[in-house]
Amino acid sequence: MTEEGKEVRILLVDDHPLVRDGLRARLEAAPRLRVVGEAGSGQEALDQAGACRPDLVLMDVNMKGGSGIEATARLTACFPGIAVLILSMHDKPEYVTQAMAAGARGYVLKDAPGKDIVLAIDTVMGGGIYYSAALARQLAGPAAPDGLLTLREQEVLEHIAAGQSNKQIARALALSVRTVETHRLNIKRKLGIEGQAELIRFAVQRSESRAYA
Repeated sequence: MTEEGKEVRILLVDDHPLVRDGLRARLEAAPRLRVVGEAGSGQEALDQAGACRPDLVLMDVNMKGGSGIEATARLTACFPGIAVLILSMHDKPEYVTQAMAAGARGYVLKDAPGKDIVLAIDTVMGGGIYYSAALARQLAGPAAPDGLLTLREQEVLEHIAAGQSNKQIARALALSVRTVETHRLNIKRKLGIEGQAELIRFAVQRSESRAYA
């Protein structure tokens, strides 16, 4: 998460002015968030990024004059210190995969509640990766969640599949119990999983599918 009280400077990129107006209102309702620029195309985004030096770019995917995914690749190459968060109406997994390959740090759907967009910004600015829960469920089939999870989270998931408790996992991986609990929470958030029973079922299904792969 972002450092409490620290301002986040945001550049909005969308080719519809009304959409940008709505986003600005939603974001600036949070005191820590400040919109410092707007752009209606990928090229404008690059120009504005150089001019206003935002901390984060909120990028649409489909825009007149070029793809937001292409713009993300150019922007992250030119300004590696600026984080890019995709905000799109499209929930196709291939868009998410392409966006992350281009350097985006997260992907949020436009119909997400305002609090989810703020959470996504906080997560990305804190060094994490964020997906809307609906997207995470699509991306994380039992056989292939690994692109969403860190290596340590994958290890924890394997131990969960073996029926081990947090204490047993902590002992096996030389971690604290609190750290294991944090990994469990992160796994559930990334995969859009609600409860412990669902997490265990997912871990077991994943383990079985990998065993027969």
